[in-house]
Amino acid sequence: MASVIGSARRLLKKAPLQPLHFHDANFETIPASRKIEEEIHDVSTSRYYPLRIGEVVNTKYQVVGKLGFGLGSTVWLANDLHEHRAVALKVFTNDQQNREEISTYKHLVSVKSNRRHLRDALDTFTLYGPKGEHQCLVHEPMWESARDLLRRNTSHKFTEDLLKAFLYRLLQALDYLHSEAHLIHTDISAGNVLMEIEDHLIITAFIKAEQDHPSPRKEVDGYTVYASRSFDLPKSIGEPVLSDFGSAVSGDVAHATGRVSLSTLGSPEVCLQIPWSYSIDIWNIGVLIWDLFEGKHMFYGQDPKEKRYMTRAHIAEMIAMMGPPPLELLKRGKRAAEFFTKDGQWRGEIPLPSATSLEESEENLDGSNKEAFLQFMRKMLQWQPERRQTVKQLLQDPWLNGVATM
Repeated sequence: MASVIGSARRLLKKAPLQPLHFHDANFETIPASRKIEEEIHDVSTSRYYPLRIGEVVNTKYQVVGKLGFGLGSTVWLANDLHEHRAVALKVFTNDQQNREEISTYKHLVSVKSNRRHLRDALDTFTLYGPKGEHQCLVHEPMWESARDLLRRNTSHKFTEDLLKAFLYRLLQALDYLHSEAHLIHTDISAGNVLMEIEDHLIITAFIKAEQDHPSPRKEVDGYTVYASRSFDLPKSIGEPVLSDFGSAVSGDVAHATGRVSLSTLGSPEVCLQIPWSYSIDIWNIGVLIWDLFEGKHMFYGQDPKEKRYMTRAHIAEMIAMMGPPPLELLKRGKRAAEFFTKDGQWRGEIPLPSATSLEESEENLDGSNKEAFLQFMRKMLQWQPERRQTVKQLLQDPWLNGVATM
């Protein structure tokens, strides 16, 4: 009987799809003088794997178009010929900077409890290029990011209802990351929150567009640089998904330094070099909410003398918004003496901006609803990391749950 059941299962298993045909002609040739995409980061050094549209890698993934690029990887839409589904391939450069992200995804897979609103890795494999190994991650394809939603919206900001729905799901993802996986993301931003694809017709349209109108490209030292192609606007937008774990670290230890970029999202403990842990994600969530809802950055860090981002300008903006940091916090910061005297006075070599406040800066709400929103923001935007609320506490907030009304 067992052999009969096994034979039946083999018969029911789908045969692999045949690879699609892509024309290798009639495409726009980009002029040699115009640098595009990963060429900007120097493809002549062969850091990037020379993937080509139409080829099949790892015996099952046929590349059907390029979705994007970054300093450390390229991302491609592909057909999984064995599983009959579309996937996204993230192909890393060969300089081994991706090891942590792959390890993080493997760790997430090993945690058995239910994951929600976190991007999964379906598979990993290795490609061998002219100058070394290229690790690859296989994901469900996603549409665009929260940053793209802002760009597409004429007001360049989220509505309150959209913000609450978006934020609740993002906090659920972060709760799992902190409580179950014991990981700190460290780099939560609008570009790292992607939207699931509900309207799968946009995938079909993407593939047909590549077949009918091949992507513009150019050759650089034997490497084909393709122009990325975007998905169409879907009929409906799926759930938000927290992604990009290249900077994630263990939450079981306090981190004095780490791979945390001093961007406009930088927390006080990062700027001052104070040991940090889970609450760094809470700060980043708070700053992200402001960007999405107010349509402007809370902090820019643009130095008036150097005309570029500098830590002193960032800290000065924090002081203008939140008042001076507590002395007990400054005593813990390795860089505090660069910006403050022993009694906590500013000595950052640039003038402090004019004092402002969350109340003055918030422009979308009124009355008790505004106050409830600002109380929610203050639960995250605290100088002292230990005074910020946890994700579980934030998920119970009255404003987030619609208790507060105008």
